[in-house]
Amino acid sequence: MGLADQIAAVRAGTGDPAAMVEEFRRTAVLVPLSGGRFMAAEYGGIRWFYAFTDEEALARFARERGAAPGEAWEYAALLGERLLDVLVPRMDGPAGVAVNVADEDGSMMFPPVRGIVPDDAAVDVRDGS
Repeated sequence: MGLADQIAAVRAGTGDPAAMVEEFRRTAVLVPLSGGRFMAAEYGGIRWFYAFTDEEALARFARERGAAPGEAWEYAALLGERLLDVLVPRMDGPAGVAVNVADEDGSMMFPPVRGIVPDDAAVDVRDGS
């Protein structure tokens, strides 16, 4: 089962969240670039890096951001584990990954909590939980 299928199963209440996280870790996702940097947004005090399961999901996001149909967007293909284990811990504050954010029924957030990111980047460890 691929990442999009794992996300759908978890959203439907029939999937295994831990298996979904593991699938994300071993899946190459597309991370859009802006000015040579990974595209992200701040929400709720967390920096959320955008990631997409395929070019179609990235294209839907690009159109929502005002891109013309067929307009090329620069992106990098990275394993989910590189985002969670390398990029997130390098941030000055809490960071997570938002997958397929343009897909209302297919999006998933991977927040900066233990079991998803390294403990030194997890907000629930920093807060003493």
